[in-house]
Amino acid sequence: MSKPISDFIEKYYLHFNAASLVDAAKAYENQLEGGSKMLVSLAGAMSTAELGKIFAEIIRKDKVHIVSCTGANLEEDVMNLVAHSHYKRVPEYRDLTPQDEWKLLEKGLNRVTDTCIPEEEAFRRLQKHIVKIWKDAEAKGERYFPHEYMYKLLLSGVLEEYYEIDLKDSWMYAAAEKNLPIVVPGWEDSTMGNIFASYVMKGELKASTVKSGIEYMTFLADWYTDNSKEGIGFFQIGGGIAGDFPICVVPMLYQDMERTDTPFWNYFCQISDSTTSYGSYSGAVPNEKITWGKLDIDTPKYIIESDATIVAPLIFAYLLEM
Repeated sequence: MSKPISDFIEKYYLHFNAASLVDAAKAYENQLEGGSKMLVSLAGAMSTAELGKIFAEIIRKDKVHIVSCTGANLEEDVMNLVAHSHYKRVPEYRDLTPQDEWKLLEKGLNRVTDTCIPEEEAFRRLQKHIVKIWKDAEAKGERYFPHEYMYKLLLSGVLEEYYEIDLKDSWMYAAAEKNLPIVVPGWEDSTMGNIFASYVMKGELKASTVKSGIEYMTFLADWYTDNSKEGIGFFQIGGGIAGDFPICVVPMLYQDMERTDTPFWNYFCQISDSTTSYGSYSGAVPNEKITWGKLDIDTPKYIIESDATIVAPLIFAYLLEM
């Protein structure tokens, strides 16, 4: 079988960060072959970077078993699905003046580096449908996690008329089809979280209709306990709460729940450009996590200090034998 990408990186990625990429990819593959499961965390704007084009296939091929992501990544994959043609790319974004940025705002274009998300076609298009789902659940006395509401939105078919990309390129749709477990720490920080909060403030919804971050942690604790017999690895894209939140489930179970038979994460890789200094959690070297009871002494550990939009697709391509 032809594997041009995999063969290329094995031939030319031999030293430094390039070698770390290959080592981490091979170790990820070994994890899966050994029966271990894998958590992938998504920080930053990976959905707007269209990681779904390859991450969706990773989900379909069962090479990830649970995802931790920010509320932005949860919603922005769906926004790209329904509003792709309305996005505006701004390759000269480094040259923009404050006045230029204000003009983008007036046009309803919210900028993420070189890409502007269209407010009307993306945010508001989702809003009118998700609000109905929230209100219907509340009327029935039902409560769900943020990702479960998004799954309901996708699987209901109400967005089909808006689709602007191939459905196979949406990682959220792939996840919804599999009912893949997701944790979304700090969901309140997202646009949909802000919109939900506005309806709570207006008295139209109860805050309890969306399950909380504490409930996400207890859900993750149960999932980890049920799935860690053969080990669970941790593949972290970027830093922030998407990674910090789920990795803490192990010391929480071990120390706070006093379940001393809880296994450590048995693989760790982070793609990061965060500086290893100044008290940064995102930039902490993996060995620091040993002191917090997250990783073991002999846990395979990798740091790839590079741009996740370049590195993650290459590792996923390797796992897919592309």
